[in-house]
Amino acid sequence: MESIYKKIIENAYTLTKSRKDKGEVATYIPELAYVDPAMFGVHMTKLDGTNFGLGNNLEKFSIQSIAKVLSLTLAYKILGEKIWQRVDVEPSGTKFDSLLLLETYKGIPRNPFVNSGAIVVCDILITHLKNAKQEFLDFIRELSGLPDLTYSDKIADSEKATGYRNVALCNYIKSYGNIKNEPDEVLDFYFDMCSIELSCKELSHTFSFLANGGRTLKDNKKIISKSMTKRINALMLTCGFYDESGEFAFRVGLPGKSGVGGGIVALYPKNYTIAVWSPKLNPNGNSYKGMKLLEEVTTDSELSIF
Repeated sequence: MESIYKKIIENAYTLTKSRKDKGEVATYIPELAYVDPAMFGVHMTKLDGTNFGLGNNLEKFSIQSIAKVLSLTLAYKILGEKIWQRVDVEPSGTKFDSLLLLETYKGIPRNPFVNSGAIVVCDILITHLKNAKQEFLDFIRELSGLPDLTYSDKIADSEKATGYRNVALCNYIKSYGNIKNEPDEVLDFYFDMCSIELSCKELSHTFSFLANGGRTLKDNKKIISKSMTKRINALMLTCGFYDESGEFAFRVGLPGKSGVGGGIVALYPKNYTIAVWSPKLNPNGNSYKGMKLLEEVTTDSELSIF
């Protein structure tokens, strides 16, 4: 079975690599503008422990919004179903940093993967943990098996210097009482959270618990329940790609999450996780080649959740 997957990924990689890349590198976070736009890597981690990758799959990149899935996992683990009183589970249909719907829904973000939702999740973690920054980092270290993993000060500082919309979002939600801590502290944590850097190999390994019923591959340790895993995967399918989530479900058919660093992680429950990185983004803020490659993989293998 491994060789079949390997062949499918090799074909998808070769085909996608030869396509003209119509995307643009994200420049509104200055540090991301320095990344080599020709970078392109993919890595698959199967639940039986086999894994393989191609291209720049061992090169670290800024995972950005992909980290929102991990902060949600930790907050959900702590708060349980009460978390949905603070953040909704509906696709937004608007840009990831939009303020539009916050007034309509009185400070309740549409879902945890738009910036406003992830900011509320950071606020929840600060409230419930002694040292949210450190404990979140420890949580990702546990999932990734990378004890030395740390925040990138360079990327976080770059975001802090230009993150005016996120500052506006946080203050606006605070005006409705859905941010309990000081906005400065919440935003500081949020910018750090988005600065994590992983390679495709590390990213696909880190997310494997969501393909494995909430348990780690290495030692079968329970991170979250099967029911919570199901809900997070459902949210990734419906909200993981901003206002292109429907398109991703339609073309790829897997739960996944993208980041403006050009990374995408997707998973096929009980089977595999796959991470792809190509820095040039389409107009919706998702990796142009990453989306194409994943579409090729699921079309060719005929393995999606549908």
